[in-house]
Amino acid sequence: MNKGPLQLVALVLGIIGLVGTCAVTGMTQWKISAFIEENIIVFENRWEGLWMNCIRHANFRMQCKVYDSLLALSPDLQAGRGLMCASVALAFMGLLIAFIGMKCTKFMDEGTRTKGFVLISAGILLVMSGICIIIPVSWTANTIIRDFYNPLLLNAQRRELGEALYIGWAVSGFLFASGIIMICCSAPLEEKKTRLTVSSKMSTYHPPILQRQASSVYSKSQYV
Repeated sequence: MNKGPLQLVALVLGIIGLVGTCAVTGMTQWKISAFIEENIIVFENRWEGLWMNCIRHANFRMQCKVYDSLLALSPDLQAGRGLMCASVALAFMGLLIAFIGMKCTKFMDEGTRTKGFVLISAGILLVMSGICIIIPVSWTANTIIRDFYNPLLLNAQRRELGEALYIGWAVSGFLFASGIIMICCSAPLEEKKTRLTVSSKMSTYHPPILQRQASSVYSKSQYV
């Protein structure tokens, strides 16, 4: 089976995942204002991201401010910064290694097992990148939902799930799919199957010379 097209599909999914990861990391729509009950002032929207918070007024004027201190952030945002940066690095390394180990590239011999192991390593890195995305995104979503139903908070302090969280879940799916396809399309499995087939054929094959020698020995044993 020609697994080259599947590897190209995995590479495209990984590139989409890498671009989406960079977008989610820089987006400010992780937490957005919740307009509920008496909090019906819709003249401004408040967005909170990993690096800054923004206020968008009704006249389409936006003001953004970078967080003054890392220690002043909530634990989910602190962890989100590190994990999202790690996800970008892992996805980039995984795609770079995958490009080296694909069948359509000539960086190493196609028949070697090393090329398959390189592709497996790339798939593992992409799966780890997806895990690094889904952890902060799900953690932040859980914090938002918990605070939304907290009766001790004012309505002005409640937040809703932002677009960055939904994009983060989708991007993690792309990276998971890319990594799993690369692992399944690795070369060692195909090479191992080929070796087993060749060895089985050789075990059942008897050269004509050996067959003649065996028949002559059998005929002599009958005369004796």
